[in-house]
Amino acid sequence: MAAGLRGSNRRMKGFDPKWKDLPDYILGVTHEIWEQRQIHTLHRYYADDIIVRSPASVVVGNDGVIAATLATLAEFPDRQLLGEDVIWCGDDTQGFLSSHRLLSTATHANPGVYGAPTGKPMRYRILADCAVKNNVIYDEWLVRDQGAIVRQLGIDPATYARELIEREGGALQCVAPLSPLTDQQGSYTGQGNEHECGRRYADMLERIIAAEMSAIPACYDRACQLALPGGIDGYGLDAADQFWMGLRASFPSAQFSIDHTIGLQEDNMPPRAAVRWSLNGKHDGWGSFGVPTGATVYVLGISHAEFGPRGLRREWVLIDETAIWKQIVLHTG
Repeated sequence: MAAGLRGSNRRMKGFDPKWKDLPDYILGVTHEIWEQRQIHTLHRYYADDIIVRSPASVVVGNDGVIAATLATLAEFPDRQLLGEDVIWCGDDTQGFLSSHRLLSTATHANPGVYGAPTGKPMRYRILADCAVKNNVIYDEWLVRDQGAIVRQLGIDPATYARELIEREGGALQCVAPLSPLTDQQGSYTGQGNEHECGRRYADMLERIIAAEMSAIPACYDRACQLALPGGIDGYGLDAADQFWMGLRASFPSAQFSIDHTIGLQEDNMPPRAAVRWSLNGKHDGWGSFGVPTGATVYVLGISHAEFGPRGLRREWVLIDETAIWKQIVLHTG
């Protein structure tokens, strides 16, 4: 299905006719499951053997997804998932890849993975890449802003990582974070599309990670607005420089990989891009993650960007700081 068909009378082949297009499907399924409490529909919308990769873990099978959904709603019963955007590629013959950006609001009302209830309200973002075909999601990459969550609960991300390891039974028993060793090969093997916006954003990231920090003033609008890990809102070139510099400085020798790229231009929307990327290597530099430890760390990142007449004007970047700290703590003991 081409982007120009969005909103037309054409229906997607193999999908329930109530969904007019892929964004409608992604937003609608999310609303049904989380806010209408139709958790049982995961049996219909998620493949039995789905692989869901998050920085914290790899979950294989729909039963694990359902269990995690129930646990989250038990801890945060008023949770809402507000879909900000769906950047997508593909068609209803070959299948789709959607990159879905959400703003979640919730109250920490009951005990759960984040400890005893605090009653604190919170707000944080999620980025989820989902492979979809014939009304079913069959592969997923999910990054939740865990740094924002734990900070709003009054916990430092490094401290949370240490406490989580203890709760999970110690270094030998705890859940292993995502890495090339724990990842599972799924059915989706696409790398996105060739749209100019996606290639433009991926090129910017590659230049920045290659220490060409001058790419930021060259490619970003001076008035850019940034949504960064930890729930941080940044504005202007210095904020972009500080974030990307701090991340790369922590892992200066790590291999950077662009794993998936989407560019999209639709009516009534600015040109935009979604890029899934990774860093894999040693924590061997001074940066956002403190004293170099030599720990082997895998960082899964998903980023969205919008472009205007003066360059990148809005950017959303997510990594899971607690999963990075967990890998560092497991190395240092």
